Amino acid sequence: MEPQSHESEQDQDWRLEAELDVEEPGGALRSLLGRVRGPDVVKELEATVPRDVVITHDGTRLFAYAADEQTLAAARRGLEAVLAHDGITARVRVSHWDDELDTWRQTDPPPTAEERQAEAAAERDSETIETRSLVVSSGRLIREEVEQSMRDWAAKLGLECRIVEHPHLLTSQLAFTVTGPKRKIDEFARGLQAEEWATIRAETAVMLSPL
Repeated sequence: MEPQSHESEQDQDWRLEAELDVEEPGGALRSLLGRVRGPDVVKELEATVPRDVVITHDGTRLFAYAADEQTLAAARRGLEAVLAHDGITARVRVSHWDDELDTWRQTDPPPTAEERQAEAAAERDSETIETRSLVVSSGRLIREEVEQSMRDWAAKLGLECRIVEHPHLLTSQLAFTVTGPKRKIDEFARGLQAEEWATIRAETAVMLSPL
């Protein structure tokens, strides 16, 4: 069982972020999103916003995700029309997912000189080689499966990985010591957390299954 990555979830590699100028973010966004999901606005946007565009919100920000730049551009035109209809102005940014760096890279408007410097500093930091130990608990019944899954994940990320087991009565603590670029270790840690939760669910299912 391989931990989930951005690419495996959905190929929504283009993102639009609209920061709305509203005094009451919760109410305004609820009203706006209600209109976006309503039948009248759906008909209004049908011709310009493809059905596979994913729309979410967070506070005063509205997000749209699409598989390619052209689809996102169509979604932007539709969403800007909805915002204009409601008299809401917004600062819009478009980003593309960078698989190599595991981050969103802003494409429109182009980053300022200060933003490029900050981005370059963050990239250098993410490439710093470090060693980190991560400890998780695993059911004894599927410990070997967890170990193999995480060994494979570490190899895919290009990380050096050592595993030390601390066995207990019903569970084992597994210590993964990994060495490599900081950003890759962060990705390994996210996968390890997902694997731990999956293991707990799998172990519970095994224990509850009829004999």
